[in-house]
Amino acid sequence: MDETRKEGKKEFEPRFTSELFAWGESLMGVLIAFVIIFTFVVRLFGVDGMSMYPTLEDRSIMLVSNLGYHPEKGDIVVLRKDGFYSDQPIVKRVIATGGDTVDIDPVTGDVSEPYIAEKIDTLTRMGDLSYPQTIPEGCVFVMGDNRNNSTDSRDSRLGIVDERCILGHVLRVVFPFSEFGSVE
Repeated sequence: MDETRKEGKKEFEPRFTSELFAWGESLMGVLIAFVIIFTFVVRLFGVDGMSMYPTLEDRSIMLVSNLGYHPEKGDIVVLRKDGFYSDQPIVKRVIATGGDTVDIDPVTGDVSEPYIAEKIDTLTRMGDLSYPQTIPEGCVFVMGDNRNNSTDSRDSRLGIVDERCILGHVLRVVFPFSEFGSVE
């Protein structure tokens, strides 16, 4: 009877080890795919602040990609410019691309877009640039949707942004789950 137990145990150990190894291989494959996708295809970024309200809220988490991306008016992008905002990524909307002219009405604060929270307070939030501004090729003019609570291209510290500073465009909000989906 001892031999039967020993034989049963011998059969059990190799089978258990091979199943464990197969699970380990599968898990490793999933982890490698995950790392490749989140390194070269998409990234997760968090929103810090209310400059994009009501489109994006503080602490929202977004899925961002730059794969084959070329900026267009209305896109929401994540960018990083050396020396601005402690070199941290920021989220803004592309208002104008190369060759476009931006003109902010100094009386009404109009920029003529449907997604802003409110018109620009012309007494305090016009920035230190003069208008109209023609955007050079390979650059963009960006603004936050919450125009009176956003430091953006109106401020010469950020100014007109080189497209190479864009880390990617926002594909969708992934958190909070109640806001899950694409952004407009």
